This record gives sequence, structure tokens and C-alpha cells, in this order.
Amino acid sequence: MSCTLCPRKCGVDRDARRGVCGEGAAMRVAKIMLHRWEEPCICGEGGAGAIFFSGCSLRCVYCQNAAVSRGEVGEEYSPAALAEAMLGLQAQGADCVDLVTPTHFADGVIEAVNLANQNGLRRPVVWNTSGYETVDAVDRLGGVADIYLTDFKYASPDLAARYSAAPDYPSVALAALKAMVAQTGAPRYENGLLRRGVILRHLVLPGAWRDSVEVLRLAADAVGAENVVLSLMAQYTPDFLREPEKYPELCRRITTYEYNKAAEEAEKLGFSGYFQEREAASSDYTPIF
Repeated sequence: MSCTLCPRKCGVDRDARRGVCGEGAAMRVAKIMLHRWEEPCICGEGGAGAIFFSGCSLRCVYCQNAAVSRGEVGEEYSPAALAEAMLGLQAQGADCVDLVTPTHFADGVIEAVNLANQNGLRRPVVWNTSGYETVDAVDRLGGVADIYLTDFKYASPDLAARYSAAPDYPSVALAALKAMVAQTGAPRYENGLLRRGVILRHLVLPGAWRDSVEVLRLAADAVGAENVVLSLMAQYTPDFLREPEKYPELCRRITTYEYNKAAEEAEKLGFSGYFQEREAASSDYTPIF
């Protein structure tokens, strides 16, 4: 059985997977913080007001937030309490409300955003997602999400299956990306900060630069390079790799050559945005949960 939020086959006992995946499950939040390591166009001077939700529909073997994505940490929040947290982040000077992996709690999060808006939220809402969600989920976010910060991890179903247990990821993420861009339109800025649009993230993986090139080509063909802000990441580190003996190819950082091949393709296709320094490949940039 699939829910309407992501294509993952959850089975019928969703409550047993509370905090991991499941439509209608109580919202679990792992951390609320001012996050200064997101893309500069949403951080500004105040930082992004990040709310990290517990659970994820993917099972990425290299996940840097595994304790969160596997639902091992977190406290339950009602929509009213979550709305208060959003307003609290605004009061602390956050330049946006950054909802990190919220898709499996969409109903409660939508209610919370609407409550916060009614009570004075004046910051853009960022839907920070793995990209593995249905078009229906994106459609439901019209009027709620101002900015999509979405991954497009793989072009290859084989890589998606091996590293994230989701062979349908490429087709699902591409359809979701199209829906996001159709909903927001081209990026719109105010005083140097993004106020509406799509940030497209892609993490270059060891030995997979050809797949990165194909990801960029698929995205450019589907939505137009000019219609997204690209964030091409070099920060992969094996520090978080689970069962490294099963994935020896991931037991290293990427090379300059691998990243440059992806970056050259991005520039050739007309993408603009952020090209990360390889010094970011460190666990120092990961929040402690």
C-alpha cells in the first residue's frame, strides 16, 4: 500500500512506523535551530530557521542524519506547538522557516504553517525534501511552500536501489521537480534573498560522476536550467556510511576530477547557483542531534 505522500510501500501498519514514515502519524521533531549552513539565498544574516523532522521515506546508506532519518530521536509536536516554534524562529531573526524532511507529516505541517501565518509568520516557508514524493503531495502544498529545496539524487534506477532502496526514485523525483517548478515559477528574489522558487540540490558521489551529469541533463531538459537555483554539492564523506564492507566504492571522498566533471556539465547546460568547495566534505558541518 502506498500513501499519497511518497511512493514508498509502507504496508498497512503505519502506526508501527511512526516517526519513520506514515500518513497521519503524529509529528516528531528531532531538532529546532538557526541553521547557518544552508544555501546563502535562504540563510541571509539570520540563518535558516530549521525544523528537522524525524523519519524519511528513503534509506540512504550514507545518510549524514541517520539518527533522524530512521526515527531514532525526536519529540512529538501538535500543529499548534509547531506553529509556535515557527514564530519563535522568526523572533530569533531567522530569514526563513526551513522544514527539513517534512513530507511524511504533510497534513500536520500544512495545518501548522496555516496557523503560523494567521498569527504573524512573515518568513518564506522552505520545503526541504529528498525529492521522493508524489505530485499529489506537491499539489497539496500550493499556498504553503514558498520555496522548494529539493534533491535530485540519481538518474540511474540501479544506483537509487543500491544506495536508497528506491529504484523508482529517478522517475518520481523528476515528476515532483516538474510539479514544483510549475507551482512556483522561476526564482524570485527580494534584497538578495530567495522568496519563491526551487533550489535543486545534487550530491556528487564517489565513482558516480557520469550519473551526476545525467541528473543535470534530465533536470535541464525537464524544467530549464534557468528555472532553478542549482546547489551542486561536494560534501560527501564516508564518515556516516553504514555497513562500509557492503559499499567499498563509497569508502572515500570524491576527487576533484569527479566534481569538476559535474560542474563543467552544469555550466554547459546553463545552471547558476552554488558550487561547493571540497573542504565541506567533513562531519563538522552536520548538526548534532
